[in-house]
Amino acid sequence: MAECTNLQFVSPFAFEAMQKVDVVRLASLSDPELRLLLPCLVRMALCAPADQSQSWAQDKKLILRLLSGVEAVNSIVALLSVDFHALEQDASKEQQLRHKLGGGSGESILVSQLQHGLTLEFEHSDSPRRLRLVLSELLAIMNKVSESSGEFFFKSSELFESPVYLEEAADVLCILQAELPSLLPIVDVAEALLHVRNGAWFLCLLVANVPDSFNEVCRGLIKNGERQDEESLGGRRRTDALRFLCKMNPSQALKVRGMVVEECHLPGLGVALTLDHTKNEASEDGVSDLVCFVSGLLLGTNAKVRTWFGTFIRNGQQRKRETSSSVLWQMRRQLLLELMGILPTVRSTRIVEEADVEMEPNVSVYSGLKEEHVVKASALLRLYCALMGIAGLKPTEEEAEQLLQLMTSRPPATPAGVRFVSLSFCMLLAFSTLVSTPEQEQLMVVWLSWMIKEEAYFESTSGVSASFGEMLLLVAMYFHSNQLSAIIDLVCSTLGMKIVIKPSSLSRMKTIFTQEIFTEQVVTAHAVRVPVTSNLSANITGFLPIHCIYQLLRSRSFTKHKVSIKDWIYRQLCETSTPLHPQLLPLIDVYINSILTPASKSNPEATNQPVTEQEILSIFQGVIGGDNIRLNQRFSITAQLLVLYYILSYEEALLANTKTLAFSAVPVSHTQVMQILEHLTLLSASELIPYAEVLTSNMNQLLNSGVPRRILQTVNKLWMVLNTVMPRRLWVMTVNALQPSIKFVRQQKYTQNDLMIDPLIVLRCDQRVHRCPPLMDITLHMLNGYLLASKAYLSAHLKETAEQDRPSQNNTIGLVGQTDGPEVTREELKNALLAAQDSAAVQILLEICLPTEEEKARGVNPDSLLRNVQSVITTSASNKGMEEGEDNLLCNLREVQCLICCLLHQMYIADPNIAKLVHFQGYPCELLPLTVAGIPSMHICLDFIPELIAQPELEKQIFAIQLLSHLCIQYALPKSLSVARLAVNVMGTLLTVLTQAKRYAFFMPTLPSLVSFCRAFPPLYEDIMSLLIQIGQVCASDVATQTRDIDPIITRLQQIKEKPSGWSGICKDPLYKNGSGDTGSMDPDVQLCHCIESTIIEIINMSVSGI
Repeated sequence: MAECTNLQFVSPFAFEAMQKVDVVRLASLSDPELRLLLPCLVRMALCAPADQSQSWAQDKKLILRLLSGVEAVNSIVALLSVDFHALEQDASKEQQLRHKLGGGSGESILVSQLQHGLTLEFEHSDSPRRLRLVLSELLAIMNKVSESSGEFFFKSSELFESPVYLEEAADVLCILQAELPSLLPIVDVAEALLHVRNGAWFLCLLVANVPDSFNEVCRGLIKNGERQDEESLGGRRRTDALRFLCKMNPSQALKVRGMVVEECHLPGLGVALTLDHTKNEASEDGVSDLVCFVSGLLLGTNAKVRTWFGTFIRNGQQRKRETSSSVLWQMRRQLLLELMGILPTVRSTRIVEEADVEMEPNVSVYSGLKEEHVVKASALLRLYCALMGIAGLKPTEEEAEQLLQLMTSRPPATPAGVRFVSLSFCMLLAFSTLVSTPEQEQLMVVWLSWMIKEEAYFESTSGVSASFGEMLLLVAMYFHSNQLSAIIDLVCSTLGMKIVIKPSSLSRMKTIFTQEIFTEQVVTAHAVRVPVTSNLSANITGFLPIHCIYQLLRSRSFTKHKVSIKDWIYRQLCETSTPLHPQLLPLIDVYINSILTPASKSNPEATNQPVTEQEILSIFQGVIGGDNIRLNQRFSITAQLLVLYYILSYEEALLANTKTLAFSAVPVSHTQVMQILEHLTLLSASELIPYAEVLTSNMNQLLNSGVPRRILQTVNKLWMVLNTVMPRRLWVMTVNALQPSIKFVRQQKYTQNDLMIDPLIVLRCDQRVHRCPPLMDITLHMLNGYLLASKAYLSAHLKETAEQDRPSQNNTIGLVGQTDGPEVTREELKNALLAAQDSAAVQILLEICLPTEEEKARGVNPDSLLRNVQSVITTSASNKGMEEGEDNLLCNLREVQCLICCLLHQMYIADPNIAKLVHFQGYPCELLPLTVAGIPSMHICLDFIPELIAQPELEKQIFAIQLLSHLCIQYALPKSLSVARLAVNVMGTLLTVLTQAKRYAFFMPTLPSLVSFCRAFPPLYEDIMSLLIQIGQVCASDVATQTRDIDPIITRLQQIKEKPSGWSGICKDPLYKNGSGDTGSMDPDVQLCHCIESTIIEIINMSVSGI
C-alpha cells in the first residue's frame, strides 16, 4: 500500500506500551505518537475500570495528567457522550433496509440526505452525526464485502482518503468499534478496511487501540486470504496490511508466519516476514532463518504445504513483473547474497597448478571454504536443490554461476566437509544444466579429479569411513552398466528429497565419467585397491567400498577384465564386527554366483576364484571346544559366522546347480531323467527335501507332449513322499510352478496366505494339467487341502475378531436384550462363503470332465463311465461299438474323470449340503451319466429332488427329472420309486398349466426319462402310459386345422395302450422308430406327438424284451 508510506504508524515501542499498559512508557511518547493512541487512552480514563486496585488508580491519574494538555481529547470525549444504544438500533434498521432493498440502495436511516460531499458534511457535523457518517460508510463497505463472494473490489471513499480528517476519522472508527463490538466485529472491520485507501493505516490504529485483538485480526485476515497472494491486487493489499501489523508488533511476526503456513494462504507474506526477520537478526556464519524457513516448507513432511509453496514459486516466475517489489525476487536476491557472502575470492595457487595448464586464464578458481561456512553452504545447496527440483525454480545466469562456484569449492577435511562434497556431487548430477559452457565443464572435471585424489586424505583426516570416493566409484559403475535409475535413486537418497531427474539429462555426465574419468577397466582396477572398511558393522552408514564391490560383482566386471576380487572379499570378511552390516550377506551371495555361473556361455571359464580351504581353516585357528571356545582366537566370531555362511551357501548353490542338470535333460534324454528319478525314489523323505524346489519348479516341462507316463508317475510318487514332510511349502511351490505361461505377462508368485484365502487359485493352472492324470492327482490333492485350510483359517479369523467385537456386543445386549444376534450373522456369512467356495470348485471340476472340441472330434464320449457300469440292455450292439467304448476307457479324460469323481465323493460325504447346492445350481445334463455312476454318494440326491422339482424355474425341474431318471437306474430302491411317482404326478400337473411353448420345452427333454422310470420300476407303467396319452391329447387339441392329420396318431396311441402285445413288433419298423411318419413338421405339438409315440414304443419294446 504505497498510499500509506507518508503516514505515521504506531511504533513497536508505543504498541508494546499499550499492550502492557505501561504508563511510564506512554508518558515518554512524542505528541504525534500519543495522538494515534488517544481513543483507547481516553476510554481508559473515563470508563469505570474493572481493576479497583490502588496501583491502577495511580496509573489512571498519570493518564489523566498525560491527556490534560492534548486538545484532541475534547472531541473524543464528545464522541463517548453519544447514546450508542440508539445509534445501534438505527444501524440495525439500516442493515435491514439495505438487505430488503438491495445493497446498492441509497436510502439511509443513520444519515439523512447529504447537502454537501461526505468530507464537508464530516467537517460541519457534531460528534453524533460524525459517528453516524462513519458508521454508515463502514456498514456499506462491510455489506459489499459480504456480497462480493470473495472477489476483490476497491471502494473510493472521501472519508478515508482526505489527509486533513484522517486522524478524526480514525478516532471515530476506534470509538465505534469499541462501543459497538457486536455490530462491528473487529475482524469484519479489518476485512472492510482492506478495500479503501489508507486501509492499512486505519487497521494499525484500530489494532493499536485494541492491542489484545492483534492475533485475532491477523488470523482472520489470513484465513480469509488468497492461496496465492501475489496473483491479485487484493492479495497484495492484504499482505501489505499484515506486514504493517507485524512491523508494529515484531515479537509476533513469526507467530503470524506460522498462521500463514497452517492455513496455506498468503505465501508471499510468509516470505516477507522471514525477510524482515532475517534483516533484523542477520548472522554471518550460521544458517539464516530464510534458509531454514523455505527449506522446512519444501523438505517437510506436509505435502499440502509443499505443493502450496511450490505453486507460489512457479507462479512467481511466470509473471512478467519480476521486479524488486516482488517478494519472490527479494527472496532470491537475499539467498544469492548469502551464497556470495560465503564464497572465498582468493585464488589458490595449489589448485591452479593441479588444473590443466591449457585452461583459460579467465576461469575463476576459488580456494577452500572456511570451516565455519561449510554447514551453511550445505544448507544452501539443499535449499537450491529443493527450489529447482521440487518448486521448479529456473535459476538465472548469475544464480547458476554462483551455485557452480560454490559446488566446486573445496571444503576442509571434516565430517561436514565430506557431507558438503557429497551434496555438491549429487547436485551436479541432478542439475547438469548448471554446467553450460566448456569453461564450466572443465572446472567440473578438475573438481571431480580433485575428489578422486583427495578422498583418501579426507577419509583419514575426517574420521568418516563412508567417504565420497565410494560414491564416485559407485556412480561410475552405474554409468558403465547403464543403471541410470539407480543413479537417480542414489542422488535422491543423498540429497534427502524426491525430485524428478530425466535419464536423458545424465547423458553428458555419463560420457565424462565413462570416457574421461572412470573407464570400466579403471573402475575395476581401482576398486580392488580400495582399502577394506575396518570393523565393518551396521553402525557405519553411507556409501562404503562394499557397495562398489557388490555392484561390480553383479555386473561381472571382475571376470570380464580378469581381475581377482577373492582376496579383497576375504579381507573384508575378516574385518567385520557386530551388528552385522546389511550388505555383507548379499555380497557373499553374488560372489558365490560369480564363482559357479560363467559370465557368458561363450566363455565358460569366466568365473571368480573361490576362497581356498587354507584361508577358511585359518579363520577358525585357535578355536577349542568346551568352555575355552574363545581362547587364542585371532578372528572375531562375526568373521567366523560369515565364513560359515559362505561355506553353507556355496555348497547349497553347488547342489542346486547340480540338481538343475536333471530336468534340463527332459527334452533330450528321457532315459537319463528316468534313471535320476529312480535314484531319488530310493531316498527317504527327509533326504528328498533339498530336491523339492528343483522338482516343483520344473514340473511345467512335464506337460510337453511326448513325456513318458513312467516319468509322470515317478514324479507323482516323489511328490507324495515329500508331501509327508513339507506339505505347505511344497504346495505353494507347486501351484506357482504349474501356472499358465503367457507371453508378455509376468507370473504372480502366490503365498500360503493367498492360497488359504482363495483355494480356487489351485485350479487356475496350465490347461494341460487337466489332461495329465498324475499331475491332476497332485492338483486335486492340493485343492482338497486348501479348501480344508480355508475353513480352518476363516474359523480362526472369526474367533479372533469376535473377541474384539465383544465390548460392542455387550453394549448391544444391554440395549436390545439379544445376546447372539451379531455372532449368528457372522457365522452364517462364513458358512455362506465356504459353501460358495466349495460349490465353485465342484463346478470347475465338472467342467474339466467335459471333453474339449478336439476330444469330441476324436469321438471321446463323456458318458463312457456310465456305459461301463450299466449292463447292456439292447443285444443289437456290435462288437465294433464295444471296442470303441473300451478305447474311450483308456484315454486321459477317463482317468481324470475318475480322479475328480473320487474327490467329489469325499466332498459330498463330508458335507451333503455341497451336493444339494451344486445340484440346485445345475450343470450340463451330459455329465449326469458320469456323476451318477462315478460318485457313489449321489444317492443322497434322492433326499432333495422333491424340493428341486418344486422350484418355479422350468430348467431346474427338467434337470431334477433327468437326474432322477439316472438315479432310478443306478439305485432301484423303494425311496426312488416314491420320488419317481412324485415326478410323474408333477409332470401330469404341469401339463395342465404350461403354455404351448413351455410345454414343448419341458416335455421334449423329459420324455426319455419316463423310459428309465419304467425300466427301473415296472409298476409305474400304467401311470406313465396314461400320462403320455394325456400329453398327446393336449397336443392334438392345440394343433391347427391344416394339421388335423394328428388325430390318427392319437387313435393309434390309444390302441397301443390298450393292446400293447399287438404292437410289439412294430418297434422294429424304422418308420416308427423315427417318429411314425412325417417328422418334417415344424409345429411343436406335432413334434411332441411324434416324440410321445417313440417313447411309448420304446417302453413297449423294453417291456416285451423284459418278459
